[in-house]
Order: sequence, then C-alpha cells, then structure tokens
Amino acid sequence: MKTHTILVSAFFAAALIASPSFGQSPATSPATSPATAAAAPASAEPNPAEMMKQMTELSKLNENHKLLADLNGTWNYTVKMWMNPDPNAKPQESKGIATRKSIMEGRYFVMEVTGQMQMAGSDGKMKNMTFKGMGTEGYDNVKKKFVASWIDNMGTGIEFSEGTYDPASKSFTYTGEMEPVPGMKSQIREVIKLADKNHMTLEWYENRAGSEVKTMEISYTRKK
Repeated sequence: MKTHTILVSAFFAAALIASPSFGQSPATSPATSPATAAAAPASAEPNPAEMMKQMTELSKLNENHKLLADLNGTWNYTVKMWMNPDPNAKPQESKGIATRKSIMEGRYFVMEVTGQMQMAGSDGKMKNMTFKGMGTEGYDNVKKKFVASWIDNMGTGIEFSEGTYDPASKSFTYTGEMEPVPGMKSQIREVIKLADKNHMTLEWYENRAGSEVKTMEISYTRKK
C-alpha cells in the first residue's frame, strides 16, 4: 500500500480512537432508567484495524484501471463542433494531438491536449487560437464508477464527471454538468467508443431546452 494511504489510514484510525463519539460510551440521560438504558441497542464502533485492511484492499488496481491503461499513448485527433444553431450548418473542424499517460502507479491517467481552432474574438471575428486542455481519469473502487475531471485554457472552472463501461459495446459513458457562464448550467453526456486498440471516438451531448443535442465529435487515431 502507498505511504500516503498508510498515513491517511493511520489518521482516520487515530481520529476514531480519540473522538468522544466513537471512543467513549454515551452518558446515560438522567431521564432514562437503567433498565431502559440497558435495553437500548449499542452502536457498533468502527474497528481501526478492519478499516485499514479495507482501505488497503480498495487501493488495489483492477481490470477497470487496465481498461484506462490500454489507452495510454499519443493520439492524433480530428474534432467536429456544431456551434451554429442551424441544424443544417456544417460543423467546425480542427485537429490536434492528445497524449495519455499513467500516474501514481497506474491509479490515475492524465491526458494533455494541444490543437488549433477558430474562435470568435471580442470583435466577433473568427481567429485562430491554440487550444490546450488536460483531463484526469480513474476508477474509484469506493464509488464503483469511472471518474474524470477536465480543465482547459478557455475557462477557469474544473468539470467533473462520473461514468460506466459497457463491455458489449466497448464504450464508456460519462455524465456531468457544466456552467460556461453564470446561470447557464447544462447536463452533459460523453460517450467514448473503442473501435480497436488504435481508434476511438468521443461523442459529446448537451441538454438544451430539455432536449439532448450532439454538439461535438472527436475521432482519435493512435500515432505510430
């Protein structure tokens, strides 16, 4: 088990022993007779040793971490974005490179993205800009879910999402919420489909006025 995990486990164990709510028997209320107090069910006290054992087991890697590890490497990508409200308008396209790697002994995975895209400036005119983003993924053994976060140079917030994996369709599905500007919260759904070990796609859906709309699609090809 990692040193950090041991320290956290020891901290929690010490807290349980020292805390009055766990380390001492509750005082009998003056209004409660001894017979009533004896009949009251005693609350189960957490066992520090058992808790540390459980945390050790929960820190171990499994097949879900292996699924994410298989995506490590460098990928070329092409992204299509449907920014225009007109459903018949052509999507905006751009390209870039994504690099994925394991960190913390394979417990988490970081993806760094760099690309070029056109965005409207403050004057309303389209300009070329360099896009940079970073995602972190993992599998939470406590929640039994895939977990992810995302940051980029187009905002200051951190987006969080949770997801599942379907082995039949070889796809991850993440859900979360974004708020690009104050008061404009939107539910999002992200589907990552694994075609083979060298190709995958990401489909991004947003809830707009109660309807789910696909606003982005990214095609990834592993760089040889």
